[in-house]
Amino acid sequence: MNYHPKSEFMRVMFERGFVADCTDYQALDEAFVKGVVPGYIGFDATATSLHVGSLIQIMMLRWLQKCGGKPIVLMGGGTTKIGDPSFRAEERPLLTNAQIDSNIEGIKRAFAPYVRFGEGASDAVMVNNAEWLDALNYIGFLRDIGRHFSVNRMLSFESVKSRLDREQSLSFLEFNYMILQAYDFLELHRRYGCLLQMGGSDQWGNIVNGVDLTRRVVEGEVFGLTSHLLTTSDGKKMGKSASGAVWLNGDLFSPYEFWQYWRNTTDADVGRFLKLYTELPVEECDRLGALSGSEINQAKIVLANAVTTLLHGAEAAAAAEATAREVFEKGGIGEDLPTVTLEAAELAEGVGIVQLFVRAGLAASGKDAKRLIAEGGAKVNDEIITDTGLRYGASHLVEPLKLTAGKKRHALVVLG
Repeated sequence: MNYHPKSEFMRVMFERGFVADCTDYQALDEAFVKGVVPGYIGFDATATSLHVGSLIQIMMLRWLQKCGGKPIVLMGGGTTKIGDPSFRAEERPLLTNAQIDSNIEGIKRAFAPYVRFGEGASDAVMVNNAEWLDALNYIGFLRDIGRHFSVNRMLSFESVKSRLDREQSLSFLEFNYMILQAYDFLELHRRYGCLLQMGGSDQWGNIVNGVDLTRRVVEGEVFGLTSHLLTTSDGKKMGKSASGAVWLNGDLFSPYEFWQYWRNTTDADVGRFLKLYTELPVEECDRLGALSGSEINQAKIVLANAVTTLLHGAEAAAAAEATAREVFEKGGIGEDLPTVTLEAAELAEGVGIVQLFVRAGLAASGKDAKRLIAEGGAKVNDEIITDTGLRYGASHLVEPLKLTAGKKRHALVVLG
């Protein structure tokens, strides 16, 4: 579009490629020019950690704060009990209150490296929508809030319509989700003066509902801004690796594995990812993304170091790069590689090679591991193996075993 933003935040969102859609570009831009804009993104607690697919939203919150806005991190302690049906083929499994609380504790850890929490005007706050959703009076909620929603309009939103068009069941429980998310925006506007909800483009319908509800109930002018749902240039969904989800919590996905994920970015994605996931100047992102041949590999290292530094710190990024150089350039065994520790007791009858590749995170399942071995993509101590029946005992672990999947993924097996 030809709109030229006046505010720093909107300029950054456009220049770095975040923006998919907005309810009112000009009015939101003017709100940022006038003063501090509190803005929120909601995160449901469906797992013990967020993964890379959520990182674009976290970066939006980071830029919001860097440009003088106030980030509100909304934990979905209430909405997780229902589950967002947006573009899903089936209902999410219902979690217990204890599981949700445990997941929230794990998810919280991902935000501290990106946003500053505190009591200042632009300091971030973290709130849980269970605070107001758990206490709702059903009849009162229907009378005060439900009357503002048209079922005809709700059925027209693509996230719901696509599910019904495929004749896949949509429970009444799930159908309530967009009403509760809209109510979150109203509550955050009342409690914190929140003016902006951000999210992925799959949340557009939910966000528009919140904007409309807030205007109807309190006549407040609020805004919605969505980012693109990212896939890699080869069509893969962000957040997945060959061994499973790319978690942000280091105990689930090590800093080295995280670094390696970004180092393995396809050539065509380097410039785009540098703009979205780092704070390097846009001109430098464009320059690095335009490199070709062997030079693009240096750009990938810049990307991996910058993204890993933001989440895990500069030392972890440096250690990951050093390990990669040790493994790839010198053929050695890097100290920072993901490690599987086996106790002597479980080695009495030997541990199968298929199980080792799965436990090391180099294969998502036993079937994947067997296919990897059959195709010649598995190595032990840099030697190709073809026998899926291999077993390893304590005598094989006098020195660490180095497992390799393909050319770029490695792990160690050591005796505890």
